Amino acid sequence: MNWQGWAEIALTLGLAVAIGWPLGVYMSRVWNGERTWLDPVLRPFEAFFYTACGIDPKKGQTWYGYAGALLAFNLVGFLVTYAVLRLQGVLPMNPQGFGAVSEHLSFNTAISFVTNTNWQSYAGETTMSTFSQMVVLTVQNFVSAATGATVAAALARAFIANREGGVGNFWADLIRTTLYVLLPLSFVLAVVLVALGLPQTLAASLTAHTLEGADQKISLYAVASQEAIKMLGINGGGIFNANSAHPFENPTPLTNLITAVSINVLGWAAFFAFGRSVLARKDVRALVIAASVLLFAAAAGIYVAEAQPAPAQVAAGVDTSVNMEGKETRFGAPATAAWAAMTTGASNGSVNGMHSSLMPLGGGIAMFLMHLGEILPGGIGSGIAVMVVMAVLAVFVAGLMVGRTPEYLGKKIEAREVKLSILAVLAIPVCVLGFSAIAAVLPEALKGLMHSGPHGMSEILYAYTSGTANNGSAFAGLTANAPWWDTTLAVAMAMGRFLPIVAVLAIAGSLAAKPKLAPSAGTLPTHGGLFVGLLIGVILILGGLQFFPALALGPIVEHFQVLAAVAGR
Repeated sequence: MNWQGWAEIALTLGLAVAIGWPLGVYMSRVWNGERTWLDPVLRPFEAFFYTACGIDPKKGQTWYGYAGALLAFNLVGFLVTYAVLRLQGVLPMNPQGFGAVSEHLSFNTAISFVTNTNWQSYAGETTMSTFSQMVVLTVQNFVSAATGATVAAALARAFIANREGGVGNFWADLIRTTLYVLLPLSFVLAVVLVALGLPQTLAASLTAHTLEGADQKISLYAVASQEAIKMLGINGGGIFNANSAHPFENPTPLTNLITAVSINVLGWAAFFAFGRSVLARKDVRALVIAASVLLFAAAAGIYVAEAQPAPAQVAAGVDTSVNMEGKETRFGAPATAAWAAMTTGASNGSVNGMHSSLMPLGGGIAMFLMHLGEILPGGIGSGIAVMVVMAVLAVFVAGLMVGRTPEYLGKKIEAREVKLSILAVLAIPVCVLGFSAIAAVLPEALKGLMHSGPHGMSEILYAYTSGTANNGSAFAGLTANAPWWDTTLAVAMAMGRFLPIVAVLAIAGSLAAKPKLAPSAGTLPTHGGLFVGLLIGVILILGGLQFFPALALGPIVEHFQVLAAVAGR
């Protein structure tokens, strides 16, 4: 550890928050239908989509109409993606000559990309054709990210509504977020990445002549354009199996900094957009501070864990001061620690190093960040939506302590909102602990593990955590391309995505119908340090107490095994 490493981590995390603020102002203008500087160019395209699809953007929807439209859109997206993958062998733009993707892998992959998870039980360069990558997977990277943003936009409208029944129009929110936010930013980032060396070609491969005189076939894709939305959309699925550790996806320290910042920037932007939309900048600033404190602490913990030699190296008497197993030498431990925290604090899942090779506590912290519900800052819109749910539970706890009816952002929080909030946060523990318990004793599931003992338990726990939290990263030792894993992970991804979304939209509908209240002497201030501390406590208790026994069987006990191995040298 050195000051340069700490400075690199602080710069990477800090830039994402700093750039997120002006982007959040712009995003809120998009959500609210206000004029933007892109209107002269994009307004005709927006109007075309409304006309072609028969959409009246001014027609509001109830929360259940909004939720129904969202679910129907994602169902169609799943069916189209599944069909394309199953028919891949007979579709055009397949210079690689890949055949159809298997039934269980197509099922898993379609749900994975529709839910913004991008879990990959396959190596992209040996499985997916150019057509599959560009026409269905990349399209889902855009619209799944936009879907998350629509939830936050609907929730924001609920807080400013005064006895109203509508929460907005899903179709208008989806189109505007895609057109005005995701497409322009992805275009700019893709051009920057091409300039910095990422490939952008429809060619299948090129042949390199090695120093030994042999020929080596190197896979190529339109990498830069898909890398841009992979990061900005907080998706995470890589073209190549090594993801952002691959030099074609992330060749230099500069591209590493740019893409790492891109992981979190729109997640933070959604926080600031929500604050501007609900006219509660100070209150949302408290949410940003709470999330930032937890994220910075996690990155610091991973860096400390990784800035020490691996036990095998200690046992062998190797003189090394840092665990470089699974890390790219062009990035080092600080950049890997920052990325690991940012990708698991968000619902991104991309990696620039192998999480399975992290020290036990480093891997455990990455897993714990996902247990918290992907709110640091989480996905675009989905992160702030679940963070608001946490804030609702925090004011409820405070209300119990002082004996007053809780309020948040001018809305009275009653039994219905609390019950729906609990439903939203229960999806992750139910799926993670339920599926992990079954997989830990099922022979069919155990076949996919590379390791036994605590690390094998970590592989199981990490997989279902990543899937349910819609993250998509993995402990690399798990061979997940099998019917059991593909099917159960797909179910976990769907439950982890859509149960909280429906619960949040139901909360929005309930809040929209309530009167907007002015703060009174009995209102708990939700913008100061006291509330930040209370919120952090609620987040840690919900994440820590539910998952601590499972973590004790995996990374925690493995950590003590490591200490024992070093002590016994």
